Amino acid sequence: MAELSPAADAVLTAVTLTRYDVPPEGLFAFAEEMAPLIVAALRAAADQVVPVPIDAKTPEEHWALLGVKNRLLAIADELEAQ
Repeated sequence: MAELSPAADAVLTAVTLTRYDVPPEGLFAFAEEMAPLIVAALRAAADQVVPVPIDAKTPEEHWALLGVKNRLLAIADELEAQ
């Protein structure tokens, strides 16, 4: 498994520690198996947090929401590339 960003590593670690009390590097096959499920959950969360069209009251709120969505999708993309 390639080195992950701190955000992607935190997501994967949270899942493996919750399920098996072991960091992802100790459960490579499990982490690899769980990645597509985590990706799907992150993409769904991004769509729920910031549905299209973005219902923002101000331009600042619009860009802040879009930034949150993009960060969630970036983590999903990174885990999907594993």
